[in-house]
Amino acid sequence: MRFRLNRVRRGLFLDSVMLMRVSRLVAKLPGVQEAALMMGTPANQKILDNADLLASEGIEAVGGDLIVAIRADNETAATTAMEQATLLLANPALSSGTIGAIQPRTLRNALRSNPKANIALISVPGDFASAEARKALRAGLHVMIFSNNVPLEEEISIKLEAKERGLLVMGPDCGTALLGGTALAFGNRVPAGDIGIIGASGTGIQEVACLIAQAGAGISHAIGVGGRDLSDQVGGISTLTALDWLEFDPKTHHILVISKPPSPTVVERILARLSHSKKSATVCFLGAQRVVVQSNIVSVRTLRAAAASALGRKESVFNRFDLVRPLTGKQKWIRGLFSGGSLAAEAQVILLDQGLEVASNAPIYGAHALHGTFPCHILLDLGDDQYTRGRPHPMIDPAVRDAPLLEALQDKEVGVVLLDIVIGYGSGENPAAHVARVLKSQGDCDPVVIASVTGTENDPQVLSHQVATLRAAGVWVVPSNAHAAEAASACVAAKNGY
Repeated sequence: MRFRLNRVRRGLFLDSVMLMRVSRLVAKLPGVQEAALMMGTPANQKILDNADLLASEGIEAVGGDLIVAIRADNETAATTAMEQATLLLANPALSSGTIGAIQPRTLRNALRSNPKANIALISVPGDFASAEARKALRAGLHVMIFSNNVPLEEEISIKLEAKERGLLVMGPDCGTALLGGTALAFGNRVPAGDIGIIGASGTGIQEVACLIAQAGAGISHAIGVGGRDLSDQVGGISTLTALDWLEFDPKTHHILVISKPPSPTVVERILARLSHSKKSATVCFLGAQRVVVQSNIVSVRTLRAAAASALGRKESVFNRFDLVRPLTGKQKWIRGLFSGGSLAAEAQVILLDQGLEVASNAPIYGAHALHGTFPCHILLDLGDDQYTRGRPHPMIDPAVRDAPLLEALQDKEVGVVLLDIVIGYGSGENPAAHVARVLKSQGDCDPVVIASVTGTENDPQVLSHQVATLRAAGVWVVPSNAHAAEAASACVAAKNGY
């Protein structure tokens, strides 16, 4: 049984992070199958329709309207959920946990409240993000665009305008930044230090920053630039600006650049700029073919190696994990279920380097593009749009991983399940406990479950608490995502007698 209930709030314009948070809370109510709160753009209405959240009679909404869409077991559950959504929208503090926070409605009012501000974080539907970014740039502010679905031509135009004004645009689809010790969007509490990071993705920055923190060092700044900045079309505009900033930042002594494989032309520009730097540098282009570098630059293949290089140490600085359990019976496959796209890419690098055949919905060079059932090891990026349409990102709501996790646990041919747990600001309150509940619901499971936790002791969820919760649920918890992929590969090799 299912009952769909929709409501349109005319002219109610709210940021996407708050809408994700409210969606998550409403979706947890009894009898609710799914819930989504999205601005009424044509693209969002299509997402809601594909998620089976629109009532049969349809809706009339425009981009500036808010759509509240609920699918429930029955009308009573749907009505109760709609009432709760209305209450949360009227009282944002109930969903965010903040009391009495200043919530200006316009950029102008925000600057009046805080005239010393020098950066604007934009989290609105992609159709509106470029206009808000231009307002911020013309007010003399640097810009971080959390929003995705910003047209490519708009991204290029915004970044060119920022360059002319001597300003920086981080994003679009920039999930992480750490500026002068302040974490923005998804971020972790790490010590101050002398390593500056530039990353095209969020979880790559988070993993490296946390590994550096666990080794006793710290970060000067971590600058996210968005996944398309290193494409041929954008040409690395923000990356090159960020490199200039870190070059002249007295607190930064080592520069680290992280990305999935960029355009070869852009790689040349980055390496040329770094080769003239007075500072040492590390580049980690996940899944790229051989990168030729200058004497002051080190090129590495994994995030763990990037952290070690930035520290000036060998990878052995991060403890080994040698526990291996050979696969048994029909077991032969690794199933990776990642909330972080960079973590999924790093795992692919490691398995491919071990000679294993890999498929993914976000394949790197050498991996298969996933189409239907594939007879090989499968590593999924669950933060991809196909899994998050109408739903929060799995770092916000770990329930996004539930269905593929249950499927993997029940598949007799899956011998290893790989998980990443990413904590910190913006992430779920207790993702390890959620995974533990799913595992408990299955009783004794045949696959070995291997997980890494990206985070620190100072994060709200507390690294050691997350690790203890997972271990109590029978999960192998390893020091890094790279260790997890290596442990999975070792289990496969042990069965094959290698």
